[in-house]
Amino acid sequence: MRIFNSTSINFLRYRKIAYGVSLAILLAGFVSLAVKGLNYGIDFRGGSEVVIRFEKDVPVGEVRSVLRDAGVSGTLKQYGLDRSFLLSTVFSGETNDLKLLITSALNARMKDAPHEIVRIDAVGPSIASDLKWSAVKAMVAALLAILLYVGIRFELKFAAAGVVAIFHDVLIVLGLFSLLGGVFDVMPLEMDQSIIAAFLTIAGYSITDTVVVYDRIRERIRNQKPSEYERIFNESMNQTLSRTIITSGTTLLTVFVLFLFAGPAIRGFAFAVFAGILIGTYSSIFVAAPLVFDWLRLSKTPVRLRGSSKS
Repeated sequence: MRIFNSTSINFLRYRKIAYGVSLAILLAGFVSLAVKGLNYGIDFRGGSEVVIRFEKDVPVGEVRSVLRDAGVSGTLKQYGLDRSFLLSTVFSGETNDLKLLITSALNARMKDAPHEIVRIDAVGPSIASDLKWSAVKAMVAALLAILLYVGIRFELKFAAAGVVAIFHDVLIVLGLFSLLGGVFDVMPLEMDQSIIAAFLTIAGYSITDTVVVYDRIRERIRNQKPSEYERIFNESMNQTLSRTIITSGTTLLTVFVLFLFAGPAIRGFAFAVFAGILIGTYSSIFVAAPLVFDWLRLSKTPVRLRGSSKS
């Protein structure tokens, strides 16, 4: 199936505009990270998570007000489809004390809405710090593995540009989490382990999309003169455009359904993956391949692909 039978878009002509757009979005994200920071979940800041289930429908605003008046601060969101709520709080006491505090407050203020505490999980500050470092190490290991794989399969210029594109995708999504974190009650966008899993998914998807373009360039660039590179890069991106749009479109549709119907508990994960796929599709065309082209153009060196005896 092909959406476009034949396109002849001069992608490289617009690469400097794309560089400018990417830098502007990245800069906005960096400023937000420096000024506002991230809305960390209990995985990375420590605290407690409590699942409360009611026997009848109750307004989330009323539950939030009761807990706030009782001195239990944090975020409260719907959890699943059975009248349950997930409370994330930085309460530092014992879990039994927290359970007693919540139960007493709800029994006193919401007598006509019986409830039960389904689960309480607590994460201490030292464990939260360990989880944060483990997440950083996982990201660094994934990027090094991708750099090694693409470097072996293609050459250093392709690998480095691919990793830059991944950083581009992940940092933009990270900036969105800083800009929008805590703004919407239905989607707090907290940074937790599920978001790290989303970032690793974005990295994998981004490099997969980029490798498809790289492969087509590699097929056509062997034994070609550097003066032909611009034409070959543009033609390769046009030839993979239909595949890129179909693959990204179907994946985005699936993730969008997940975002709408899977519940608030994983809405942040779905948002991160959705934004990451959208940005990754853009970067595979307007960032990764154009960076390789500019590197080749400025260094005035031919492509030396693995297994190629002649440039």
